[in-house]
Amino acid sequence: MRKLDRHIGVTVLAAMMVVLIIIVFLDTLFGFMTQLDAMRANYQLPEVVRYMVLTMPKRIYEVIPVSALIGCLVGLGSLANNSELVVMRAAGVSLIRICWSVMKPAIVLMLVGLLLSEYVSPITEQMAQTGRKIARSADGKYTDEGLWHREGDDYMFFNAVEPNGVLYGINIYRFDENRKLEETVYAERALSQGSHWLLENVETSTYYDDRVDVSSAQTQIWETDLTTTLLKVVVVKPDDLSISGLATYIDYLENQDLQSAEYALALFKKVLQPLAIFALVLIGISFVFGPLRTVSVGLRLFSGVITGVTFMIVQNLMGPLSLVFGFSPFVAILLPILCCFGVGVLLLRRAG
Repeated sequence: MRKLDRHIGVTVLAAMMVVLIIIVFLDTLFGFMTQLDAMRANYQLPEVVRYMVLTMPKRIYEVIPVSALIGCLVGLGSLANNSELVVMRAAGVSLIRICWSVMKPAIVLMLVGLLLSEYVSPITEQMAQTGRKIARSADGKYTDEGLWHREGDDYMFFNAVEPNGVLYGINIYRFDENRKLEETVYAERALSQGSHWLLENVETSTYYDDRVDVSSAQTQIWETDLTTTLLKVVVVKPDDLSISGLATYIDYLENQDLQSAEYALALFKKVLQPLAIFALVLIGISFVFGPLRTVSVGLRLFSGVITGVTFMIVQNLMGPLSLVFGFSPFVAILLPILCCFGVGVLLLRRAG
């Protein structure tokens, strides 16, 4: 029986890996063509290649669920076309046993996805985005593709953030309780000193009712709750952060009385992705044993692509809807997964 499990697992895993490689290759190719149109200043072909290499872990992570579904349809479908599944069932192998053998390769992809999202993708994505922003600027240091951040009554804008915590082009806008601008601070660069930041080439403008005082300094200490750890979170989009990074930043936002729903949505999406993989693989198994038992490989591929894309569209729609209408992001992410589980179980019961 172990040889049978190994045969099913290896066949399905090989199909999943081939599908994953093909999808990532196509996604990378289209992304590369898009980046060629975005070349300017110091952002040329070598920088484009570096950007594409650094963003590849994120691309792999994003397509793992769909790759698992299509790979399951291809691998299990090949066994069905060779009548191997018929022989297995005739020999007394239960449908549950076959499902478990197919789920094992899905667990491998799930673990790969978790490792990428937690330890690889957040780092490489920050390096990619920061390098792109700096390279696309005219002088290699400043860019108009920066980011905003709020801390209390202070609003901050950074032109670029390096992975080691160095900031470029810092603009700080300080308001009073009545939302009246009190002071603006501009610095060319900021270096983390552990408990505080050191601003370089600083220009400060203080606003009064009848005048504006402007002063400058070579260096200036900047006290803020924004740490290098938090910066690694701020500079990256919510979907590109690790689970631990999202949890840390959500706690920070709540302490600042700021909205954290967007980051909570990204957190639940990552936490529940293993369930999404299982649900899609279950759909694939039910298709092979049900309506797609005798169809061609091409039709199975088409069905897998349509099902995977539909799942992604529904999940991507439910997420923003939860932010607009105020219902739980957890429910928005979980509902499409439960629907897939329900459909898969229903089809398998009919097939069994």
